[in-house]
Amino acid sequence: MKKTLLISWLMLCCMAVSYAQDQKSFHRNTYIKVNPATLINELDVYLEQEISEKISIELGISGIYTDYPDYLLAKKIDFGQKKPDISTEQFVDGRGLGFRAGIRFYPFGREVSSSATGTYFEPVLLFKKVFYPHEDVTFNNVQFTNTGHKEVYALQILLGRQFRKDKLILDPFVGLGIRGKVYQYVTFHQGDNNTINENDGHLVSILPSLQLGIKIGFNL
Repeated sequence: MKKTLLISWLMLCCMAVSYAQDQKSFHRNTYIKVNPATLINELDVYLEQEISEKISIELGISGIYTDYPDYLLAKKIDFGQKKPDISTEQFVDGRGLGFRAGIRFYPFGREVSSSATGTYFEPVLLFKKVFYPHEDVTFNNVQFTNTGHKEVYALQILLGRQFRKDKLILDPFVGLGIRGKVYQYVTFHQGDNNTINENDGHLVSILPSLQLGIKIGFNL
């Protein structure tokens, strides 16, 4: 999945650069935005750079301060999926970083009076890594430490319309995609006859994803 996402991104970049070189020069604006819809678990900051009248590149970084939403999906919603051996406390206290890169295509161009305004579609590649805190457990007066982390890979296709009022930017969007999660963990549990079972787990989950939100920002 990693190779497929990387090849797709490189092909899109080549197409965008080639197209942009054929466009007449115009004033290239830069916009910074945040997504308040994700503040429940992370802070997402985006930078959009126009490269032509119909194409811009958007880069984003995420600071993850809890993985509680994934706890709800992994533990509370059951549709027969395999579940990682991560505790509630580890999900809640998970910390991490995320990065994303997208190429926006404005098929109808941008309005002359407001260059940021327009309907767009945007393929986006996303990567996140979440580190779960170590959790000590004691069995038979012996202490063990549960550890774990998660990597997320995603390809998303967004459809939105960006609005501009003076320097203010409003950017509502919806999207569909596919998301892969790779959990890696080592946990300990007490078995029969006071035995200690070590679970060196590796779980891969690939599911469709739905995006819905609104970015708010301004023109730099």
